[in-house]
Amino acid sequence: MNPTTNETETHGFEGLVVAAFESRMAKEMEELITRQGGVPRVAPSMREVPLSENKPAFRFFESLQQGNVDVIVFMTGVGTRILFDALESNYAPSRIQKAFKHATLVPRGPKSVKALSERKMRPSVVVSEPNTWREILDAMDHQHPVKGLNVAVQEYGVSNPEFIDALRARGARDIVSVPVYKWALPQDTRPLIHLVESIVAGEAAVALFTSANQIQNVLQVAKGIGLEEKVRDALNRMVVASVGSVCSEALREAGLTVDLEPEHPKMGFLVKEVAEKCQELRQNKIAASVRVQPGETRTVPTTIQNSLFLKACRKEPTSRTPLWIMRQAGRYLPEYRSVRAKVSFMELCKTSELAAEVTVTAQQALDVDAAILFADILLIAEPLGFQLTFEENSGPQIHNPFRSPEDLLRLEPVDGEFDLGYVMQAVRLIRSGLKPDIPLIGFAGAPFTLASYLIEGGGSKDYYHTRSVMADIKVWDGLMRRLVEATVSYLNAQINAGAQAVQLFDSWVGILTPEEFQRLALPYLKALIQGLKPGIPVVYFGTQTAPFYPYLRQTGATVIGVDWRVDLGKAWKQLGDVAIQGNLNPEILLTEPIRVKMETEHVLRQAGGRPGHIFNLGHGILPQTPLENVRAMIDTVKNWKP
Repeated sequence: MNPTTNETETHGFEGLVVAAFESRMAKEMEELITRQGGVPRVAPSMREVPLSENKPAFRFFESLQQGNVDVIVFMTGVGTRILFDALESNYAPSRIQKAFKHATLVPRGPKSVKALSERKMRPSVVVSEPNTWREILDAMDHQHPVKGLNVAVQEYGVSNPEFIDALRARGARDIVSVPVYKWALPQDTRPLIHLVESIVAGEAAVALFTSANQIQNVLQVAKGIGLEEKVRDALNRMVVASVGSVCSEALREAGLTVDLEPEHPKMGFLVKEVAEKCQELRQNKIAASVRVQPGETRTVPTTIQNSLFLKACRKEPTSRTPLWIMRQAGRYLPEYRSVRAKVSFMELCKTSELAAEVTVTAQQALDVDAAILFADILLIAEPLGFQLTFEENSGPQIHNPFRSPEDLLRLEPVDGEFDLGYVMQAVRLIRSGLKPDIPLIGFAGAPFTLASYLIEGGGSKDYYHTRSVMADIKVWDGLMRRLVEATVSYLNAQINAGAQAVQLFDSWVGILTPEEFQRLALPYLKALIQGLKPGIPVVYFGTQTAPFYPYLRQTGATVIGVDWRVDLGKAWKQLGDVAIQGNLNPEILLTEPIRVKMETEHVLRQAGGRPGHIFNLGHGILPQTPLENVRAMIDTVKNWKP
């Protein structure tokens, strides 16, 4: 039996297993833990990936050369080096030296100072420890106030809105974010998975975190293997130490307790102080767990219900109009094209990690207010019993379409969680990869559009076969009921996996007359929405649905998406007390930024700032859309005031 702290003098970790997630300094971390008497279990948790086609860096430099940047803040040493490497790929070093010479240089800490010195540049402002963004502000307040100045910030990989807001509050005239890299999981996640499993098994007594991003990645990997809640529970039983205030804040936001933060925010101080106080901290932890009464639960704080998107779904006032884009992860994004070049469309849909990557990347690249699951409405066709392929030039093909009463007999029941498990795994990975306040939208095809695809076997101009099946109401009813049942299971599985809202796509329903819609589509829409988990917003989107507005109120949908063919204000009058999503013509994004801005403002004026408006396109974004036009639309929405 090991002696307790009351029986003998303590010596560091005393053989305890210490988990750490350091990447670049993994070897140094192992040595520090070993030196303090611990058994190190160190698994890299992240890597820094330089942005490809770093146009923001080039735009920043051109502005710097023109004398439009007064202050440059360097947040990381690695980022500083990556920024200069990117610039040197386009500009001569002498030109870069000359441009930076005329700006005030503010490195956050020693690593940024060293990176500047490597380029023979000296800091203009000295930031004191612990070198957080708060010390940056304090240093600038005393040494170089930013009022009336243009400030550029080399980002961590993700923007810090509190720092940006604080600069703005101090009167900075213009603030430009200069992203140079993004955080990603290690290429080989197996060591991290093994460490997560070890923590859940109770093998580690201490966990050391040296970066806020480590926390997100550890929980993402844990969620991906179905262990997120168990990891949270295990960490809350362990001694959890944080290198500094930013990391501590991220731990608390994740619902984890911080037991120790060193006096100096350095890795060496962290390991030494935890080792010195480890036994006392462990005893306190054990005592605290004993005091928790049976039935008590620890809740993870979340801001997601107060997100702009979900508040708009509930028709609550928002600080600005939320927005996202239908077909958000698509060929207009270079990050998507890079992934898509390596795999087929079906492989991308069925590889959970890739589907999650393009979903999260699209939301983060655009900085929009919601992510939408990357999938396809026809994935459900396979478990139903249909043979599905996606052809590069002709789209989806159903090789055994539904055409007769006998085809009802071959329809298979669908268990969304089991039969489409790869989609649910993607949802879990996406949810863990998104920021806590960004909702994830799941989706499926609405019954009429899904039935039409299964009947026609692909795209159609005249819907001949669909109308033939609709003529036999018993067959049509049998098919639609089975599709409703399958889709309810599929969407509820997405919700259980982590989607905060769902959208039904009814792209082909516009071929119906109002009477046909009321008789052949509406009852099944109502049944589907009634079968979904209560309290989850449901967005219904169809094209050319204006004639159906009097009936759409009856569907039970929380939000009605409208295409670009209707005036937003008039649509709202007809639809009544619902939230509305839309409705810029996607072809506008093929024009020029100034035209995009004008047309975007026109849609916003139609909505008039009314609670319950979610800005979106009136259909999916087109593959050839210039990214600068997308950004012009997003910036216009974010800056618009009614």
